[in-house]
Amino acid sequence: MTGAKQRSASRGAAAVVAAAIALAPGLARADEPVALDTGTTAWMLTSTALVLLMVPGLAMFYGGLVRTKNVLGTMLHSFMAMAIIGVLWTVCGYAMAFGTTIGGVIGWDWDKFMLSGIDAAIMREHAIPEYVYAMFQGKFAIITPALIAGAFAERVSFRGYCLFIALWSLLIYNPLAHIIWGGGFLCGEAIDFAGGTVIHISAGTAALVCAFYFGARRGYPRTAMHPNNMVLTLVGAGLLWVGWFGFNAGSSVSSGLKTAQALTVTQIAAASGALAWMVIELVLHRKATSLGMVSGILAGLVAITPAAGDVLPTGALLLGAFASLTCYLAILLKARLGYDDTLDVFGIHGMAGIVGALGLTFFLRELPEHGLAIQLWYQLKGVLLSVGVSAVGTLALLVLVDRTLGIRASAEQERAGIDHSMHGEHGYGFLNPN
Repeated sequence: MTGAKQRSASRGAAAVVAAAIALAPGLARADEPVALDTGTTAWMLTSTALVLLMVPGLAMFYGGLVRTKNVLGTMLHSFMAMAIIGVLWTVCGYAMAFGTTIGGVIGWDWDKFMLSGIDAAIMREHAIPEYVYAMFQGKFAIITPALIAGAFAERVSFRGYCLFIALWSLLIYNPLAHIIWGGGFLCGEAIDFAGGTVIHISAGTAALVCAFYFGARRGYPRTAMHPNNMVLTLVGAGLLWVGWFGFNAGSSVSSGLKTAQALTVTQIAAASGALAWMVIELVLHRKATSLGMVSGILAGLVAITPAAGDVLPTGALLLGAFASLTCYLAILLKARLGYDDTLDVFGIHGMAGIVGALGLTFFLRELPEHGLAIQLWYQLKGVLLSVGVSAVGTLALLVLVDRTLGIRASAEQERAGIDHSMHGEHGYGFLNPN
């Protein structure tokens, strides 16, 4: 073929390809602007707000469970996560978690540093502004270290806490998010639809390490340490339940069938978990408690989080109920072992996260081509990775912070309560809060 004929054939082939692209709505040129999907954008904006609402919900949930003299300081832990992680996520967190992968373990993209290069970006995959996706994912980064605070409630130094969560977010959360969600070496293998592995298992493991490192509260378990306000805790649990629809259904990053599936199983698992815990209490103690109700709600919600986009309602019912049973037994074991995970972060979030991450394998809507055994291995790899990275990293950070700013409140501060000793305030205006 002569050079002229080759050029003519090439031009003809190019014309055919161009025509095919023009006729096929699913194909788009790389340089074509992406049309904004206003429906998905509206839902993702709503989901972002719902997930942020979970953080004040968590503050109320935790705040009601501690003693009167610690309620403000405990709630402030959640609000400080919004401030500290909100800034870090903007500066470099998003780039680390969702930038171009470096060795499959961390990401980086200068366009995402300070969010400087995404001002007009519309994501080709989701047809939403990248700002919306960055802010949605940022809420997950905020709530994860806030969950850990329940393990050392009533005895942590405020300055030490602030430094700890900043380092934990940068060095533990961001790499895990990248490895499983952002293009790392487990992305596409382990199923973690909305954060059972990245969020709940990592936070639960960190909480367990913190509980052992801090040691028990002074007087625990000899002194009764009753919740100061279960009404506050119930309201917080309600906000968490509502916000979890954005947490799970928003993780579809769409506004369609997958969104509806995730929302439906979220509701079912929460109800199943709550009912199962109440039944356990009625059978064993003849009384059902509000604390049991909120514990069951959370157990069900956590268990369905990694599975929300991939299981049917039957699976949601069973995962929610089994998570409640597992978490109940884990809390009984805590009492026998004697460690002081103040608000049962590992017992609820860690254990229910493991139940959901592994259990989803047996309730998948569609069987994977590689088979259930291999998928279970992928899930186990994700669990082991999260546990290992979180455990080792948390211990290292605790030692570092403890030897610099200090991590635990002094005996005098703990006796006076962190509200007064660290913030100069009182939650309820009592003269002698307990």
